[in-house]
Amino acid sequence: MIEYYIIIALFAGASMWVQGKLKSKFKKYSKVQLSNQMSGKEIAEKMLADHGIRNVNVTAVQGRLTDHYNPKTKTVNLSESVYHERNAAAAAVAAHECGHAVQHAQSYDWLQFRSLLIPVVSVASRMSMYIIFGGFVLGLGSAMGYNLAVAGVVLFGLGTLFSFVTLPVEYDASKRALAWLQRKNMVNQREYAMSKDALNWAARTYVVAAIGSLATLVYFALSVASGSRR
Repeated sequence: MIEYYIIIALFAGASMWVQGKLKSKFKKYSKVQLSNQMSGKEIAEKMLADHGIRNVNVTAVQGRLTDHYNPKTKTVNLSESVYHERNAAAAAVAAHECGHAVQHAQSYDWLQFRSLLIPVVSVASRMSMYIIFGGFVLGLGSAMGYNLAVAGVVLFGLGTLFSFVTLPVEYDASKRALAWLQRKNMVNQREYAMSKDALNWAARTYVVAAIGSLATLVYFALSVASGSRR
């Protein structure tokens, strides 16, 4: 089991480092006022309008880096700082979340696939670890213990799949956001570079999470396979 804790420690450390860099970048770029003086709310509303999306509302939510698009309520939810501020970081985040709204409106394949996985993964992610460890407790040498552990690994695998499906969704949203910001001259060259850098660091948080999930999945799969042979 020591290998499991090493994996957790390594990727927890990597995640903390990336999150730290992300917060540092956003803090730095939040001090750079947009040359067009538009707020995150105004950026979001213009991007939606430019893509002919008129049934999505832009709202403010509490917290920091809590920005998200909700396809069920059709709302682009921006953290209060992004919603009100007029800087390069706010522009990047607002445009990125609208990128998800554009994906939804255009039935982007990866977003649709990800949405299909959500109901299953929400259950699998809560239960997988309990089922895996339940199999270990019963003993992988027994049919019941082995089958239980395998079921847990499969459920954990669904969560890992979800993590990797999330990557093209996030990168595509950023790509759409940056293309629009540049095409519509919403940012100057310096502001564009900052927006791109901020979104790249945000995307890396998902990359670390996906690789960490895969490493954990491989560890448990190998543990179950080797344990069944004893």
